[in-house]
Amino acid sequence: MSLSVGFGLLIPSSLLASKATRLESQSYASQAKLPIHPRRTLRCMITEPSQTIDQKIDRRSASYQPSIWDYSYVQSLNSKYAGDTYVKRAAMLKENVKRLLDQVVDPLDGLGLIDDLQRLGVFYHFEDEINRILESTYNHINEGWNTDEDLQATSLKFRLLRQHGYTISEDVFNNFKDKIGNFKTYLCEDVKGLLYLYEASYFSFEGERILEEARDFATKNLKKILNRKDMIDDEDLTMLVSHALEVPTHWRMQRLEARWFIDMYERRPNLSPTLLLLAKLDFNMVQATHQEDLKHMSRWWNNTRLGQKLSFARDRLMENFLWTVGLDFKPQNSYLRKNLTIVAALITTIDDVYDVYGTLDELERFTNAVERWDLSEMEHLPAYMKICFLALFNSINEMGYDTLKEQGVHIIPYLQKMWADLCKSYLVEAKWYNSRYTPSFEEYMNNARISISATVILAHAYVLCTNPISYEGLKYVEKYPNLIRCSATILRLADDLGTSTDEMERGDISKSIQCYMHETGASEEDARKHMKYLIGEAWKKMNKARVEDGPLFSRAFIGVAENLARMAQCMYQYGDGHGAQGPETRDRVKSLLINPIPLEEKA
Repeated sequence: MSLSVGFGLLIPSSLLASKATRLESQSYASQAKLPIHPRRTLRCMITEPSQTIDQKIDRRSASYQPSIWDYSYVQSLNSKYAGDTYVKRAAMLKENVKRLLDQVVDPLDGLGLIDDLQRLGVFYHFEDEINRILESTYNHINEGWNTDEDLQATSLKFRLLRQHGYTISEDVFNNFKDKIGNFKTYLCEDVKGLLYLYEASYFSFEGERILEEARDFATKNLKKILNRKDMIDDEDLTMLVSHALEVPTHWRMQRLEARWFIDMYERRPNLSPTLLLLAKLDFNMVQATHQEDLKHMSRWWNNTRLGQKLSFARDRLMENFLWTVGLDFKPQNSYLRKNLTIVAALITTIDDVYDVYGTLDELERFTNAVERWDLSEMEHLPAYMKICFLALFNSINEMGYDTLKEQGVHIIPYLQKMWADLCKSYLVEAKWYNSRYTPSFEEYMNNARISISATVILAHAYVLCTNPISYEGLKYVEKYPNLIRCSATILRLADDLGTSTDEMERGDISKSIQCYMHETGASEEDARKHMKYLIGEAWKKMNKARVEDGPLFSRAFIGVAENLARMAQCMYQYGDGHGAQGPETRDRVKSLLINPIPLEEKA
């Protein structure tokens, strides 16, 4: 794919979305046999928004700061780890690790190695070997579960098999309960066993009582152990426990977890030097790929002029790119990251048009333009909206054009509908703001699951991750199945927990916390606890959905949906990590995208 770096594409009208092009009884592939005309260039000759108009309108301002990541600085990024020398060195290390996996005799040793590969961020090199070990482990279970295994082994086996889609019952933990149904007392001192049980419990489904009890039991006792420092002589184990209690591994951004765990693994007395070296080298090589992706997207963003022309909006190309690294970091998926960066940048800008700058009349006209997907509608838009609409129109049409060429599938109507739904949800919130209306919690969430933009992000991810794209899959995504709905719920609630205080101070509409407080009379503290509880419940539903939706969705797409929820909890863990440019996000950008891991070079 070649991403244009401006407004270079104008898709012919025969390929544009309209109700007439949506053939309900036929597949999207059958719609694709349409005439393809040569690309034409449409330039958007727009200067600054009309000052004479804006001076008469009292517009809001969120006082967003300019980007701290200068264009020239981003373009200067360079990594020595992009060369062939390191590719060859990594290939040798991968072969050595494959031999380690092939030589595994004890299944539990194999599972421990898989766990390390995952947390070190190099698992994607060994998918065949990992699948072989897991399949063998699962087949042995079908012959009968080994009741002599300790808590650590049982928990690890349960977690890895559930993570990879195998059907494992929570009943395996009954072996660790006494006659009256409580977890046995001696387990309170088994620190590693409790830690592994805690991590396993986060793969629970709704209604699984044993795993709910396991989480409560493990959490309570791990906290007690941390408070009794004399109980743990192992400083590294203490760090692992503290890290897990802060956020379980299942909920963490994979790339940040890998960067953290590489340092932890290096402290391990029984480490594999080969695996450690591969993890460090691979991290730096992947970072080099990310830097090239980032530089490419920085050029695209700079050429759109959106950051300069729409000064009221957040100029957050770096943060938007960071989201995509969280969604799929693997080096071979640059195409996905680049396109999703475009989507995220457009979402950020359009969100600010609705939230901050546009009048209700202007927003209604913009929504209508997106819904009609017609360039003639630009005539009814003010200058600042013209540049925004044209950027959206050309970018999405180009994605659709590429998919049509590659797969023969006409996806523009599908993507356009998702953007129209997003803009309509933004418009609802704008009307609430203008009328000072506080919705019920349910009313808020029904709209907010759309306005948080997860549906648009995942709709694009679906077509970018899926080959071949099916009509059934497209229609299923449009219905917002549980996998998408749960990811959207987590993103919305995590966003509200991190940003609602600042947004309420500048007079925005009530968010989930305030709607819940208004409806129930709860305190803000209790409302926040309830939102965190709902995030946990959404994860349980998503754990089940990733299994149920497996036949219709690729593993890559399921991973992106899960990772969107993980990125939400990462970006809003300490506040507004997306818009505020705080120290936590700056440090994460540096550790993931700028600074390589120090590596001893061969003499």
